[in-house]
Amino acid sequence: MTYSMTAFASRVGAHAGVSWQWEMRGVNARGYDLRLRLPDSIDGLEPALRKAVGDVVARGNVTVNLRLTREETAGQLTLDEPRLDAVLSALDAIQERAFAKGVTLGQPTAADVLNQRGVLVAAQVQDDAAALATAIQADIAPLLADFCAMRRDEGTYLHGVVDGQLTQITTLTDAAEKAAAARLPQIRANMTAALQRITEDAALIEEDRVVQELAVVAMKADITEEIDRLKAHVQAARELLAQDAPSGRKFDFLAQEFNREANTLCAKAQSTALTAIGLDLKAVIDQMREQIQNVE
Repeated sequence: MTYSMTAFASRVGAHAGVSWQWEMRGVNARGYDLRLRLPDSIDGLEPALRKAVGDVVARGNVTVNLRLTREETAGQLTLDEPRLDAVLSALDAIQERAFAKGVTLGQPTAADVLNQRGVLVAAQVQDDAAALATAIQADIAPLLADFCAMRRDEGTYLHGVVDGQLTQITTLTDAAEKAAAARLPQIRANMTAALQRITEDAALIEEDRVVQELAVVAMKADITEEIDRLKAHVQAARELLAQDAPSGRKFDFLAQEFNREANTLCAKAQSTALTAIGLDLKAVIDQMREQIQNVE
């Protein structure tokens, strides 16, 4: 099974007046990098999340965000009893002081007391931290399931694309082999003409040197090794596609080897038809390299 490093998943939940939203994103990367943006108030969430993600993701840049929203208790007010006691004590002290000075003060009303800052406040939601943490952590498994499902679906698509590109490379390799065989008469004719020019222009010539030079020319035009390596690389690539384990790094290295053989083939072509095939090979290999950058 081929997995992609590119994926996205989101999830929402709520518990006891607190709602939350998860977002999980994955993009390609050379290695594994997990970045978390989590509220500090949820004990044990970060280590649990790191372990869960690490168990299913081997490669890629993964970001997980969690946002909490606490419901406001609009219209619900409550007394701050310590503050109220402090205000009442202050009012009592004022009355006693005024009486001692012979000053008569009016009695404060309940409204006067409530108007004092801090006596009447908005009610606060009291969270059950342990229960909230349990509810949020229960969302990790389904969030990862959605994330991995998208990675699997994207990987299935990549598998099909790369498999098709390997088929194109096989077809072009076979065509290159035939084109190489078809150019042999022309190469022999070129070598014969070159030999004739050498024997006509040189008064003294060493036969061994001629043989060596012709052997060098023949070797430079021979693409048998390149054809064999391209076929072997295709077989190795198909084996990687069939693996369950992450294979993106091996695939990336193999793509470089594909490109190396295609470059050498073009350099040795000595034929318009073979050069055209080599350029087509390079184009398909470049397209394949772009696709496998997303393979885990």
